[in-house]
Order: sequence, then structure tokens, then C-alpha cells
Amino acid sequence: MPKDVVFIKRFILRKLINLGKVGGAHTAIFNLSKGLPNHIRSNKRGQKAIKQAIKQLINDRFLLSKQSTNQQHVSINPRKIKEIQEFLKL
Repeated sequence: MPKDVVFIKRFILRKLINLGKVGGAHTAIFNLSKGLPNHIRSNKRGQKAIKQAIKQLINDRFLLSKQSTNQQHVSINPRKIKEIQEFLKL
């Protein structure tokens, strides 16, 4: 797994935890990349890494995904909090 993808996954998880987006509280998927360094967000390779990181987080069930107001929204899976903390090394 590329370093960028791991960095992005950790960034997204920390961001959602800090915002309190756990369980029923969710945010639009396009908000996840806000706050990432510009060198990642501004090129195609970085955009691909962001999409890959989000897809992996959903597949690992760290993020719960749902359609809301015609957009995909995500939140932290409350059943995976311990695994997320281990991944983040909190």
C-alpha cells in the first residue's frame, strides 16, 4: 500500500473522529479531502489515492456509507472504534 494512501486513510479517520461523525452523524464524501495538503489534492495521482483510500476504508468497514440527498455520505462505524484506534495508534 503506497504511503500516500495510508496517510490519507489516517487523515480521514482522524478528521471524522474529531468532527464527531460516528454512527448516525455523517458527512458528504466530497468533504473528506478538504484539509489535505494541496500537493495531494491538486493532481491526478493524488485524486486517485484519495479515491482508493476511501474505497479501502469502506471495504474494511471502518466507514459506513449511505445515499443521502443524492450524494454519498459516510460516517465512522461505531463497532470498529477499537480497530480504528489501533490503526491510528492512539
